[in-house]
Amino acid sequence: MAHLFEPITQKSVTLRNRIVMSPMCMYVAGTDGIATDWHLVHYGTRATGGIGLIIAEATAVEPRGRISEHDLGLWNDAQAEALARVARFVREQGAAFGIQLAHAGRKAWSPRKGQGPEPAVAPSALPWGDDWVTPQELDGEGIDRIVAAFGAAARRAGELGCDMVEIHAAHGYLLHEFLSPLSNKRTDEYGGPLENRARLLTRVWEAVREAFPADRPVWVRISATDWVEGAWDVDEAVELARWMKAWGVDLVDVSSGGNSPLQQITNLGPGYQVAFAERIRREAGVPTGAVGLITSPDQADSIVRSGQADVVLLGRELLRNPYFPLAAAHRLGHEVEWPAPYVRGKFRR
Repeated sequence: MAHLFEPITQKSVTLRNRIVMSPMCMYVAGTDGIATDWHLVHYGTRATGGIGLIIAEATAVEPRGRISEHDLGLWNDAQAEALARVARFVREQGAAFGIQLAHAGRKAWSPRKGQGPEPAVAPSALPWGDDWVTPQELDGEGIDRIVAAFGAAARRAGELGCDMVEIHAAHGYLLHEFLSPLSNKRTDEYGGPLENRARLLTRVWEAVREAFPADRPVWVRISATDWVEGAWDVDEAVELARWMKAWGVDLVDVSSGGNSPLQQITNLGPGYQVAFAERIRREAGVPTGAVGLITSPDQADSIVRSGQADVVLLGRELLRNPYFPLAAAHRLGHEVEWPAPYVRGKFRR
């Protein structure tokens, strides 16, 4: 089987290892959605630390789709220009660079519980929680606008130099809200059976895939379950993953939760979501990424070696230790190239 430091190739893009930086919002962009020096240093440091792929934080495809007023955006060329600077530096360090394209839906402006410069939108007029603002239910014209926004952002991502993009359909944000019967009570062609609830994701996928260069991969992040009885669950996630394989999705990034304050995670602990990635990989036959409390080199390597997932995505561990890949290679006995200015600090056997 593959191991953590075996390269992986998708289309024209080769990752130097199977370690991926999971998208994590930093909440430090300007209110104009433009990346700052923080982003250059933050992502650049992880690139010099030996990561295979960086996926930049949830980046809104339109202004009302931001999780907060200080999230990145990719709805205009000025935002793309700022991110191009980050992409260039990351790629110069040998890492691949991607962006997670997102729309927060009813969880927009979350620090203010749905209150922001523009009204939040959703598949149905249902607030995320009791003390949240009720969002506006999207009509057909509004849905078309969102599909077009994803396509336009994907085009900009390709032009600024992204090696891949990821569509964010997890964590209770807009595309997940449409997928889950917990948040989608529509009676039109976007509600009811899974095929209808997946219609917006299907259209977004088509728009992104058409706009993004054909020789570069597109991933989709999903929540495998809402952790609420009778809601979105892993059985539907597997079925959706089968469809995504047929669409041509290059990898399913498997997380969970985020769609309800009532969620009850039953097995919270190291690697608690890995089993979801393993099942989707096995039953849908599509490459997967595992994420969630993956913190040690041996744990990460075991996930890849055992075939539970094709890549591992690290979040908080990379906030604590941006040089995790270099230390992991030493721990696992793999020789990797260090940045020339740092060679004097290289681990010695």
